[in-house]
Amino acid sequence: MSEAPNIKAGRNLPAAIASGVVLVVLVIVSLATVKWLFGVLAIIALLVAVHEFVSVLRSQGIHVARTPVYVATAVIPSVAYIWGFEAQLAATGISILVVMIWRLRKGSEGFVADVSVSVLLVAYLPFMAAFLMLTLSADNGPWRVFVFVLLTVSNDIGGYAVGVLFGKHPIAPAISPKKSWEGLAGSLVLQSAVGILAFYFIFDAPWWQGLIAGLVMTVGATGGDFIESAIKRDLGVKDMGTIVPGHGGIMDRLDSLIPNAFVSWVLFSMFLGSGI
Repeated sequence: MSEAPNIKAGRNLPAAIASGVVLVVLVIVSLATVKWLFGVLAIIALLVAVHEFVSVLRSQGIHVARTPVYVATAVIPSVAYIWGFEAQLAATGISILVVMIWRLRKGSEGFVADVSVSVLLVAYLPFMAAFLMLTLSADNGPWRVFVFVLLTVSNDIGGYAVGVLFGKHPIAPAISPKKSWEGLAGSLVLQSAVGILAFYFIFDAPWWQGLIAGLVMTVGATGGDFIESAIKRDLGVKDMGTIVPGHGGIMDRLDSLIPNAFVSWVLFSMFLGSGI
């Protein structure tokens, strides 16, 4: 009997690679054809991620205001792409108010917990992800999004490879015991190198801007990993779902991307301008 793949990082490596390749191909094809198609795919992924969250939270007795949260997940990134940051901010504020009013229907018991988690979902997923839609809306938006994905993927590859081979010193073992300082160094080196090359050859920008982008986005991606790990440990689950072979759920793939949607928008706007 053959044994299932057993690796130090705790994943089925062949399945994880295959799933990752499929996701990257979908991203590239959408960006290379009609750029709003990427936005549609992103919103679908966000809706699945929210559903994973809702299902896990329900098992813990926490009930999300599902309808307004689902609507917010579709609307906030859409209005950000079409009308910009002010519309994104307004849609988020309206969504939070609707969440609180919607939950009143069930009375006061559990109100604070249910509303707090519902607002957290709105802020953590559609609001943060909407910054990527702002990036996409720029004239060279598809290239910016491509570099954003390339940098974040480089973070995962560098951290995984070096962590598996040399990782001995955990950063925060109580939250994520497999994340090591050695892996973080691998992420910093590879993502910085990719950032330098991408900014110089794709954006025709100074190399040092790519270096800064790589360094800062490594911090953002690693922070996102730890945030989701803390959430999963608090909720007592290993993965948020099972839809992506070798990775878990969609949310398990978005953990490092969500914070960097905001971080990359700030960096690209500072270094490359609004692009509109």
